[in-house]
Amino acid sequence: MVSKKLVEALNDQMNFEFYSAHAYLAMAAYCSAESLDGFSNFYLIQAEEERFHAMKFYNFINAIGERATITGFDKPNNKFTSILDTYEKALLQEKEVTKRIYHLSDLAWDEREHATINFLKWFIEEQVEEEDMFDTIIQKLKRIDDDSNAFFMLDEEFSKRTFEPEAE
Repeated sequence: MVSKKLVEALNDQMNFEFYSAHAYLAMAAYCSAESLDGFSNFYLIQAEEERFHAMKFYNFINAIGERATITGFDKPNNKFTSILDTYEKALLQEKEVTKRIYHLSDLAWDEREHATINFLKWFIEEQVEEEDMFDTIIQKLKRIDDDSNAFFMLDEEFSKRTFEPEAE
């Protein structure tokens, strides 16, 4: 049986994933305001992924016979100074998610809650990919610096990004 403490932590993470989706929507809105539709699309897709992650938690919580509890959350940051700034803030966001997933995993291990341990393995792998992706984009943005052609090529590349959730 899953402890109340672990259920609360799972619910907290589910709500943080919904918050993350809103944070990425704020970044998409900034990019749209800058007429950078490819970068905006990147963040819109990222928001979709975060909602998908939140729903994985929602479904898991329900599947273990507990109740998913939806809460409110803080207003996401809406102030950015550049596209690079959005990606640096996004990487910090992902590092926070990683920290929280590790904490959840530690709780599950402490309780020997094997179903939760197994469930969280997917998220641990996902976070490695997420942090690597954002770090790579930051490095690219720093390298292209003032090269407007390269910048717009990256914007064009991101306009093609899609999200296809894997089958459960």
